[in-house]
Amino acid sequence: MRTFRRLTVTALAAIILTGVVVGQEKAAYKSIQDALSAFMKLSGRSGPRSLNWIDGGNRYSYITVNDSTKREEIRSFDPRHGKDELIFDAENVTFPDTSAPFTYRSFEWANDSRHILFESNFRKIYRRSGISDYYVYSLADKSLKVAAKNARTAELSPDGSMVGYERGGNMFMYDFATKSEKQLTDDATNEIFNGHYDWVYEEEFGKAQAWNWSPDSRYIAYWHFDESPVPVIQISNYEGLHNEWEKIPIPQVGDPNPLVKVGVLDVKTGKNLWLDTGESGDYYIPRIYWTSEPNTLAMIVLNREQNDMKLFFFNVVTGARRLVMEEKNNTWVAIFNFYTGVNDMMFFPEKVHEFFWVSDRSGYYQIYRYRYDGKLMNRVTNGNWDVIKVMGINPKDKTIYYTSAEESPLEEQLYSIRFDGSHQERLSKVPGYHQFDMSPNCRYYVDTYSNVSTPRQVELWNTDGKMVKKLEANAEVSRFIAAHEYSPRELFSFTTSDSVMLDCSMIKPFNFDSTKKYPVVLSIYGGPESHSVYNSFDASGWDQWLAQEGYIVVDVNNRGNANYGSKFMKVVYKKLGYWESHDFVETAHYLSTLPYVNPDEMAIMGTSYGGYSTVYTMLTHPGVFKVGMANSPVTDWRLYDDIYTERYMGLLSDNEAGYVKSDCMTYADSLKGNLLLVHSQMDDNVHPINTMQLLTALTNAGKDVDLRIFPPGAHGAVYNMASRLLLFRIYTEYLNLHLKGDCGCLNLNK
Repeated sequence: MRTFRRLTVTALAAIILTGVVVGQEKAAYKSIQDALSAFMKLSGRSGPRSLNWIDGGNRYSYITVNDSTKREEIRSFDPRHGKDELIFDAENVTFPDTSAPFTYRSFEWANDSRHILFESNFRKIYRRSGISDYYVYSLADKSLKVAAKNARTAELSPDGSMVGYERGGNMFMYDFATKSEKQLTDDATNEIFNGHYDWVYEEEFGKAQAWNWSPDSRYIAYWHFDESPVPVIQISNYEGLHNEWEKIPIPQVGDPNPLVKVGVLDVKTGKNLWLDTGESGDYYIPRIYWTSEPNTLAMIVLNREQNDMKLFFFNVVTGARRLVMEEKNNTWVAIFNFYTGVNDMMFFPEKVHEFFWVSDRSGYYQIYRYRYDGKLMNRVTNGNWDVIKVMGINPKDKTIYYTSAEESPLEEQLYSIRFDGSHQERLSKVPGYHQFDMSPNCRYYVDTYSNVSTPRQVELWNTDGKMVKKLEANAEVSRFIAAHEYSPRELFSFTTSDSVMLDCSMIKPFNFDSTKKYPVVLSIYGGPESHSVYNSFDASGWDQWLAQEGYIVVDVNNRGNANYGSKFMKVVYKKLGYWESHDFVETAHYLSTLPYVNPDEMAIMGTSYGGYSTVYTMLTHPGVFKVGMANSPVTDWRLYDDIYTERYMGLLSDNEAGYVKSDCMTYADSLKGNLLLVHSQMDDNVHPINTMQLLTALTNAGKDVDLRIFPPGAHGAVYNMASRLLLFRIYTEYLNLHLKGDCGCLNLNK
């Protein structure tokens, strides 16, 4: 049984947003562009931009625009003394040895907080990676020097004396004292590379930089890839007289994976040491961590099924290996979560020979404390709720700061607890969805939060429980709402026919009349480990546009979603599509019982996994939804990449029947209603082969659907503002035609 406090429609219906004047005439949105642009107005300001903690966490830097000069500048703020000062102004700063004004995309600080590494001239490669030029700025003499050109990643050494970087598949190091570059590896080819991930590792293990400095600046540990065994996909945007094909090695389910190993480079001697895992067969190395033990690197190894995780410690001088712990699961072992912003679930705090592991072995994600010899010291947190993210660890007072769903799966709140599990305390007090940026020394944190009745708030707090500064109140959001039509998010829950409670959100039409019946748009994602319904402020211009058009917009945390415990989340294992579509249909059935819902006018829509969920639901539960709109859908999990798919579906050799049951094409002859498919020919994530094979299956079944192809673009189809606006116009007209029967709506050029 869940013991969290539940938020209800009844409790929320009485909420009146601050600043709304009763009886005031409200402005409507004149166009989709007008509505989508409202996102910035409804989101409000997000607080300090590009916040970086410096001086160990006693100050933070941020980017702002000077009101007087109108120039962008980097400033710092000292929470203890309230001191704000200028750090960097690009006026009169030029690229080295040129007269061109200096510009940059991002930056990071050296540990000494006196040098800044700037990233400039970025050229995107995949979701998280690209090629850039890097420059080091010295606060002492205000000099700007070239650090690395045409590098995929670069990072200052912890002591600030060097910069490491990857270029062209090889590792390099530049020494500022000797003003010399040293090439550390030399074996890169088109298929072999060091220091950056291949497509599938970067996409599915969530990182772009495939190397780490050691804390003493002596070593660089890095990944080495050989992707020669991996099959290649080809995509094209069909431009030019003879279109070019982009070729990307991406392993699909059952395909050979890249051959991966980890090496350690001694930057002084140039010596390279390969770390032998002792494992055989197909496995992944998703994470490495430097520990507090001198010259010791921790390595996580996952079997291909991703249900057996081993943690090894390596001596990087001798190469000696020892197995520290192993965790097995009958589904999958998570080492990060893309959807909740969790990069790591294992933590090695400095100056203590202990580490922490966030595991769901109890049925809920909880924090466990280990010694370096692998002995479990104690379970730190304990409850029938999920820990979401470890925000900070303070070894001095043996305290961990973490967020969890203890209050409600619809909220994320901050807590502190001692290493031994004592003195648990909730730090964030306001109900809602909170996101935190904590200083490395755990003295301060920035809390960005909202709830259904409160726009985004940004506050600076110390961990003693005092708010240091209100960074953003966003009163202008309430003023905007006072002058414009707005429908707030309402939260509700219901119990399915098989006795499972589901949390949902609803946005009602403007000028809602409970005596009328309205069409419904179920806007979903649904993928495993994701989460979409929160007690948070709705800032979606698309939601508000649909509300203005007279639609009820609904979302649901279906089975498979995170923050409800493992039983709720992992029930989808080896049967993707089944429980998600079940819960979408249960939601539709519940909505049909509401007096203001028209049960004959329901649509379901989503992108990526939401596109898959849309198609699968339309085909396996024909007639429930009159309209489906699927953007970039997976249609057969055998066509998707292996790391993601096999994590949730198992190996094809062990679950072939499950793959067939999760395949949309299996049910092609069952389609009823109107289905719109949207895809880009340049989608490297969900390859367009998915939509094309579905079209063939539907055609062979004599089923007609609508199709919109965007030749350029990427995952999600759109590639510029014009294409984005057109897509939402297409969505709107499709809904109006097939739910409302507005037959004069398809002239998109009017």
